Amino acid sequence: MEEASLPDAEYRVVVNNEDQYSIWPTDRPNPNGWNDAGFAGSRADCLAHVDEVWRDLRPRSLRGAMDVGEAQESRKSRTA
Repeated sequence: MEEASLPDAEYRVVVNNEDQYSIWPTDRPNPNGWNDAGFAGSRADCLAHVDEVWRDLRPRSLRGAMDVGEAQESRKSRTA
């Protein structure tokens, strides 16, 4: 039987260092690089929680690079 179809399977929300979210079965250790995000429940509940908290799907490193680029463009336009 496929895990996703087990009605009583419990999951937890995990997050990595790039602020990307996923769900993982509670009976297994977290994959390398992933940490508990503080929420556990049914698969549907965990997916709903991920939908609530993961608003910006860009990885943290990309958001940071884009923020730096926007700040540089802003400085350029003020000095022009």
